[in-house]
Formats: sequence, C-alpha cells, structure tokens
Amino acid sequence: MPVHSLRAAALAAALLPAAWVGAAPLSLDEALALAVQRSQLTRSARAGAQGAAEMARAAGQQPDPMLSVGIDNLPATGPERLSTTAEGMTMKRIGIAQEWVAADKRAAREALAQAAASREALMEPLAAAEARLQTALAYIDAWYAGAALALTGQGEKLAREALEAGKGRLASVAGSSAEVLGLASALGRAEDDSAEQRQQRSAAAANLQRWTGRSADDLAEPGEPALPGSDAFVAAHPAVLARRRDIAVAREELELARLNRRPNWTWELSYGQRQRMPDLVSLAVNIPLPVAPAARQDRETAARLAQLDKAEAELAEAERAAAGEYAALSSDVQRLEERIARVRASVLLPLQQRSETTLAAYRGNQASLAMWFEARQAELEAQRRLLALQRDLARARAQLAFKPIVNGAMQ
Repeated sequence: MPVHSLRAAALAAALLPAAWVGAAPLSLDEALALAVQRSQLTRSARAGAQGAAEMARAAGQQPDPMLSVGIDNLPATGPERLSTTAEGMTMKRIGIAQEWVAADKRAAREALAQAAASREALMEPLAAAEARLQTALAYIDAWYAGAALALTGQGEKLAREALEAGKGRLASVAGSSAEVLGLASALGRAEDDSAEQRQQRSAAAANLQRWTGRSADDLAEPGEPALPGSDAFVAAHPAVLARRRDIAVAREELELARLNRRPNWTWELSYGQRQRMPDLVSLAVNIPLPVAPAARQDRETAARLAQLDKAEAELAEAERAAAGEYAALSSDVQRLEERIARVRASVLLPLQQRSETTLAAYRGNQASLAMWFEARQAELEAQRRLLALQRDLARARAQLAFKPIVNGAMQ
C-alpha cells in the first residue's frame, strides 16, 4: 500500500467519533437515569396520578340534573284502558330535577379529591426512588463481582505459574513430586474459584441489565454518594411520605363527614299537558330528614375520626422505623469503615510484607516454592476479604443515599 494511503487511513481513524473507537464505561449516574426511564412502575404511577388529578377537577361540581318524562292518571281498566285522550285527568308530564350541594360541601369534596390525587402523585417519585435504589445495589454487586473476578484470575495465574515452576524444579531434582501435586491441586481450586466468580459476575450483570437495559460488561467505579443526615433521611423516607399523604386524605374525609350531617336538597320542576283542560306546572323540594343522626351521621363522623387517629399513629410508627433504619445503616457504615481500616493495616499489610520476604528468601534458596506460593495466596485471599467488606460498605451507603426520595422530602 502506498505511503500516502497509509497516512490517509491513519488520519481517518483519528477523526472517528469516540463511539466508534469504544463505548465509555457505564457510570452509576447513567445507570440510575436509565433505570428511572425504563421503570414501568413509574409509568404506571404517572398514569394513576393523571387520572386522580382529572377526578379532582370534577369533584367540586354540582351533580348532573335529572330529566323525568311520564304519564300521570292513565286509565287502567274499562273500554278506554291505556287511552291518553279519553280521561281529562290524564296528563303527559316532563320535568327536571336538580340535587343542590352547598358550596362548602362541594369545596370539601374537591379538597378530598385533591388530597387523594396528591397521594396518588406521590407514587411516581416512590417508584423512581425504588428503581434507583435497586439499580444502585445491582450496580455495586456487578462492579465488585468484576473486581473479585480479577482477583481470582490473579490467583489462577499465580497457581499456574507456581505449578510450572514446580515442574521445572522437579525436572532439575530441586523439587519434589509432593510439592508439584500440591501445586496442581491448588491450581484446580483456583480455576474453580474463577468459575464460581464468573457465575456470580454473570448473575450480577444480568440483574443490572434488567434495570438499565444495557450490558454491564464495562462499569465505572461506583464512587461514594453523599449521605443525608438523620432528619433528612426520615423526612424523605418513602413510608413516612406515604403516611403523611394518608393523614391529609383522612383529614379531608373527616371534614366532609362533618358537612354531610346537613342533607342535600333536591329541586324539581315539571310541566304537565292535559286534554281539554289547562296545562299544569309543578314545583317540589325534596328535603331528606335525618331522623337518627346519632345512629348514622354521627357514626360516620366517628369512623372518619378513628381513621385519622389510625393514620397519625401509622405516621409516628413509620418515622420511628425510618429513624431506626437510619441508625442501623449508619452503624453498619461506621463499623465497616473500621473493619476495612483494620484489615488493611493489621491483615493485608503484614501479608504483603510476608510475600515480599518469602519471595526474596525463595530467590536466595532459603525458602521453598510452596512457602512463597502459600504466602502470595494468603495475600490474595485477604484482598478478596477486603473487597467483600468494601462491597458491603458500598451497599450500606447506597441504601442511605438512595432510599429517600430524591431532592428531599415532599411537603
């Protein structure tokens, strides 16, 4: 190929968009955004909120009027049976009736519907928060499963190299068959550890893809999210917010029950047409008579008052549970941080130093290959233990950061 053609190809490759060169790793923020966009529960909650909002707009209107059409005093017997013209008392009637609801009662109905709509609207951010939390946990599991797979891969490589070195020493009569057999068994265990970790990595990646819809082969490090304080966590906790909406609905139901002690009047106007006689106009007012308010209306008010008391008790319990959840997660974070620091300083660092010392002794023919392999394997095992603690810490932080509703409590 001519030199100028090679240069043109190199220049074209340099000008290709980054997407063609290789997709960037999926970050945690991108995964959270994708999960919220794909969540069908969020879509369902949004539709429910729209429906409740439409119902709230209609709740404050007067009931529809009723049209009545009929025939009065129609002959039922005799030769003129069912005749509309034979009897002077027969009257064709058409009328309209309207139930009249007082303005304060209509306002109470609208307020109740709006409170119910507000409770329904809360379902969307609750569903989004749940999607974010589950996605964050799945992302953490997938990333740390990949990191653990890298460590088991190092252990497998170490075992393979040690076995090759043991075979070489056996050929030069510097080693022993027992040493080689032990190293071969260690390689088999290392290969099985890698297979098990690949299985866990595949399951974690599938779980993450279920939320994001994207492959989890390449993930960026999760990082540490900002953690809320106790008051902010409790105020924005999904259960607390839901109970507050229940209280708002219960209060409006109680107010409406109190107003319902006054019955609604119904007005009716009708026009009657008769044969050979003047037409008639009728006007009537129907007034319900609450003859036993202590047995009916008062019981409804008492029931709504009990529902309000129930909702307030559930809110207090939800706040107590949220505070306990925050305390437990915060304690987990603190204890895991302490354990990670202790493992690094008291376990991993001495093992790393032991590996370096044993390797130097092995090179000086003062330590066996098995001793160096054992020291290096113990170091890798400590790294895996440290990685598991770091994963648990990341999960605890994610629950503190993503369990509450984003942007704080909703009033």
